[in-house]
Amino acid sequence: MERIEKQMQFILEIDKEKQIKRKTLQSNGKDFEDDAQHAWHMAIMTLLLSEYANDEIDVLKTISMLLIHDLVEIDAGDTYAYDDQGLKTQNERENLAANRIFNLLPEDQAKKIFDLWNEFEERKTAEAKLDNFQPVMLNAATDGRMWAENGVHLEKILKRNEKTHEGSKVLWKYMYEHFILPNVKKGRIKE
Repeated sequence: MERIEKQMQFILEIDKEKQIKRKTLQSNGKDFEDDAQHAWHMAIMTLLLSEYANDEIDVLKTISMLLIHDLVEIDAGDTYAYDDQGLKTQNERENLAANRIFNLLPEDQAKKIFDLWNEFEERKTAEAKLDNFQPVMLNAATDGRMWAENGVHLEKILKRNEKTHEGSKVLWKYMYEHFILPNVKKGRIKE
């Protein structure tokens, strides 16, 4: 019973992910998505778009990474992708959170979750390079509103996505041509 009690404690704890609001608007342009919605959306996108990965990927492993990658934000909070101050402490906050949250699980499962989370954070494997497409898509779907409101510059978007092509050249090209460039032309993204 100790094992299942730990698992239940973890499962109840991660329900808090639904309360973590991101700085990305949903496609309706009114509501901010929460971390759980983001993870769900990314998991579905992986099922549908995995055919565009440069290399063969393990879809279940990728979905697993996407479902756990933001659980640390329960403690660490969401750090906006273009918040220079928040980014300075993000790794420290997220590592502390990972230690607390993942260690609620039985040891073998905690290790498995830690390994997936670390692999995702390192962005070295094909499975770990498919994260940034969704927020860029939603920013474009809302006429670049959050980019404009936050004064985001093109160079920051390009820097954040400098490895996106390593996961999928097709998705990077599509994202650049259909989401980023039109918002530069509209002045929603600063040059």
